[in-house]
Amino acid sequence: MTNDHPLLYWCLQPLLLVSVLALWLTDPTREESYLLTIVGVQVILGVIEHYFPARPTWTTRAKEKVRNVLFVFVLSIIAVIIGEFYRDVLSHPLANFRQSLGLDIWPHDWPLLAQLFLVFFTSEFIWYWMHRAEHRWKIVWRLSGHGAHHAFKKLGALNFGLNHPAEYFLILLPSLLVELIFGVGAAAAGAAIFTVTQTSIVHANIAMNSRGIGWLFTTNKHHICHHSSVLEESNMNYGCSAIVWDRVFMTFLNRTVEDAGTGPTEPTMWQKFLMPVKEPDDTSIAPGGHSA
Repeated sequence: MTNDHPLLYWCLQPLLLVSVLALWLTDPTREESYLLTIVGVQVILGVIEHYFPARPTWTTRAKEKVRNVLFVFVLSIIAVIIGEFYRDVLSHPLANFRQSLGLDIWPHDWPLLAQLFLVFFTSEFIWYWMHRAEHRWKIVWRLSGHGAHHAFKKLGALNFGLNHPAEYFLILLPSLLVELIFGVGAAAAGAAIFTVTQTSIVHANIAMNSRGIGWLFTTNKHHICHHSSVLEESNMNYGCSAIVWDRVFMTFLNRTVEDAGTGPTEPTMWQKFLMPVKEPDDTSIAPGGHSA
């Protein structure tokens, strides 16, 4: 990626993150903030990707873009349903668990922004290990359908939500566990907004800075490296939003890669959907190799 647009390169990621936090803080209880953030961030990143792509060969055609938007819309509805299911099933037992173990220790008196980052980094710590398990253990890779997320040869901001439906059962767990075990409150919603902004940014086909901000937060250079079709590169940078845990546990790799995907060719959408039961023949990054 070349730094042809210095303003975008240096300012886009921090400016987006600061903006969504500032908007959320104006009314932390507003329920529609999450949806508005997803739409707004995707429109901004999508327009920039169209006019200033870091990799012009990764620019998607209008038909492909519309297809991805529709898939993200459907998958978002599935995610909402799974999230409500988890809340219905887990809220009461985890509240009892919190009380029985004396875990009413959440610092509600802290500034809301400090609570948000505590939720964010704690949730990302849990996700780091779950994501690492997907790449290290074949059964987790297959049952979660994580290969479907890696199968795209062209990455863009919309890839933040292009996961196999089954994987949302894992993706939603870290933040919900932190929220429900500790009785977090409003900061959990802010952390969700911050996370969805981050995951959109790190998939974006835009040249952005990875220095400074990349000590704590994942940048798209870090995450595109994780999407590499080379096994040794894809088995690094597990933190989708917070790269700090990769630095702590020595799975950080700062390398520019050109070829993404699970192998030389991209599976069809139907083949992606079937990846939990049948991997494409040319899959090269699955743990233990592929098997039908």
